[in-house]
Amino acid sequence: MDVNEKYFSNISSRERAIFEGAISMGALFHQFVGTPFNKKTAPGLEKAIEESLGLQPAIEKVEVHIDLDRLDKAMTEFEYTSLNGDMLDVKIYSKIDNVLAIIRIEFVEELNYPLMYVEDIIE
Repeated sequence: MDVNEKYFSNISSRERAIFEGAISMGALFHQFVGTPFNKKTAPGLEKAIEESLGLQPAIEKVEVHIDLDRLDKAMTEFEYTSLNGDMLDVKIYSKIDNVLAIIRIEFVEELNYPLMYVEDIIE
């Protein structure tokens, strides 16, 4: 079965690249927010997120950075905290045919919100 022909022939490569990146970003947010971690385990958590999302269709690369200053502010007396959306700075690069979409989440101070958006599209 040709999955592209059967399920994605009604959208452009540009739309599909955005779709695949956005689906992966939503999965990241809802799967990993709430994960317990600390400074020692932060690099492993970043790597686990990158590697697991990289398995999804069309994902070329994932860059995950956890804001360690926000981690410090959230640290509990038990020497760990839970990952929050405002700690994430993530770029997901999804490619379909000749279209690369860069989907991002980052904390935007002016909005006081971890915003997901299309950062760039390269054709």
